[in-house]
Order: sequence, then structure tokens, then C-alpha cells
Amino acid sequence: MKLLRKILFPIVPIYYVVTWLRNWFYDLGIFKSKSYTMPIICVGNLSTGGTGKSPMIELLIRLLKDSYKVATLSRGYKRETEGFRLANQLDTAKTLGDEPFQFFSKFHKNVQVAVDSNRQRGIENLINLSEKPDVILLDDAFQHRKVKAGFNILLTTYQDLYADDWVLPTGNLREPKQGAKRAQLIVVTKCPNNISDSEKEGIVLKLKPEANQKVFFSTIDYSEDVFSEETTRALLSLESFTLVTGIANANPLVLHLKNKGLQFEHLDFPDHHAFTDADIAQLKHRELLLTTEKDFMRLKGFESLREKLFYLPIKATVHEHEIFKNHVMNYVESGN
Repeated sequence: MKLLRKILFPIVPIYYVVTWLRNWFYDLGIFKSKSYTMPIICVGNLSTGGTGKSPMIELLIRLLKDSYKVATLSRGYKRETEGFRLANQLDTAKTLGDEPFQFFSKFHKNVQVAVDSNRQRGIENLINLSEKPDVILLDDAFQHRKVKAGFNILLTTYQDLYADDWVLPTGNLREPKQGAKRAQLIVVTKCPNNISDSEKEGIVLKLKPEANQKVFFSTIDYSEDVFSEETTRALLSLESFTLVTGIANANPLVLHLKNKGLQFEHLDFPDHHAFTDADIAQLKHRELLLTTEKDFMRLKGFESLREKLFYLPIKATVHEHEIFKNHVMNYVESGN
């Protein structure tokens, strides 16, 4: 794959120009963006994935749900349905997509969860609900410029800063790094717990934020327990297991488990992998399975795995949490 990316390097300038022109046309108003009078927060990235968008959406839900009616709107990647869909108790990962189904499973009592690849249509449907939300969280919509969100949170990982990357196909950027200027907040995710102030300062210098932008840093907190549909166990009680992942970057999770001294085999599938009958036949012979919460949403429907399948929850913790919270709440309280 690395060799192929190097071979495709001559395409990089073409991709760069096409995506730069697209953004320029939106900036000039030649391509039209639609604004809304209600608060809309977009969480996204410049790269192709793995920056921690789902934990950030969940963090925002926790910040807002006690004071506002919150809705999430996602594309619903790899779902088997089409058009606008408002989540209900009959939905699964197949009808919503794994990440929206995760949001619904955890927060359905407090949050409306919707999917629609057409974000304008999705927003209009949410606004027209009899109990319309006070604020909408757009999941992975930074490049969806037909909607002009009032507040953009851009994520970039500690190990793979957008400032050090190239556009596709040689690099992982969906658009040129200048696109970061559209964000109000930039969050460097998946930082080590012991990251120093001097290292943070170096990263900020590398990202070169605009005067109106604030850079935050966040870490991933892993639960001390793992969960199945029916039971809970201490993570350290797992003597031997098979780790099953279908996410963009499983390296931080693998490192965390190894640092805990745990013994496991890792089966690494592509991001958003649709598990086949052959995959399940392979997994059902394993004694104990541990997976991510997102993958659990797709795997828990298989009866043969029910008694052996556990997931490890994670949460994003933003450093300078109160300052971050104030930025978000001030925007929502302003009304648009």
C-alpha cells in the first residue's frame, strides 16, 4: 500500500487543485452553502478517518443534553437504508450505521439520532419535527460544505497531525490543510496522558492557528471494565482473548492493552467492516472476544457470539475542559 501511494504521487497536485478550487468556489459564493438560524456544531477532520469523531460527539452530548434538546445527524455510512431516518427502538447498526446506532443505544432517552447523506435535507427534517431540537451535532461533515455550520470543531491526531500530511492519494488528507481555517476550535486528539506544556506549544506552532482559533488537546480514557449485553467484567480479569477491530486505527487500543500486560490475538478488519458469515464462523470458535464499542454495535446481533462478546468503552477528555465547555456553551447560548 505504501508503495502504491508513492507511485500515485503524480496525482497529488491534481487532487489538490480540484479540492482547493471546490473550497474556493464555496468561499466566493459560486457554490452555495446554506446557513440556519439554530445552533449547528460540526465535528470533522481533514484526514480520511481515525481522529476520534465519535468520542467527541459523545462528549458534546454529555455537555449539552441536560440543558438543551440535542440531535445528532450522521451520514449513516454503510447502512442498508436510504434517505432520512430518525432512530427508533427497532433500528440496528444495519439500518442506521454503526456509529449512529452507538449514539442511539447510549443516549436515546436524551438525544434524537438521525441519519441522512443529504445533510440539508436531514437538517430540514429535524427542524420540522414536532419536538424539534435546540442544537444539531453534525458528525463528520467538515467537507460537506452545502451546509454552513455555525461552529466547527476540527480534529487531528497527536500521531498524525494534518500539518505533517499530504492530500490523497499519497497522504490521508481529504482536502488541503488550508481548510483548517474554517474551524473555530482545533482539537489534537489521542494525546499521551503525560504530554508536556512545551510539547503542546510546539504542536500549536506547527498547526499555525488563526488569531480567532483556539487549539485544545485531548486524551482517550479507557474503562477499567468491559461489557457484554448482560454482564460486566474487570478488564484485567481477561487472561486471554481475541481482540476484534474494524476501525480506522486500532494502534492506540492495542498499545493500551499491551501496557496492561494482557495477552491476546488481534484480528484487524477494515474500518466499518461488514462482518460476513465466514467471519462469524471464524469468531464463534474463539473462547473470548473483546472489541470496540463501535464494532460491538455490528457484532452483537449474531447470536453465536452473544455469550463471549465484550466491548471496552472509551471517553474523550479535553484538557482545559472548562474553557472548552465555555466555547461550546457560549456558541449554543447565542442562538446561531
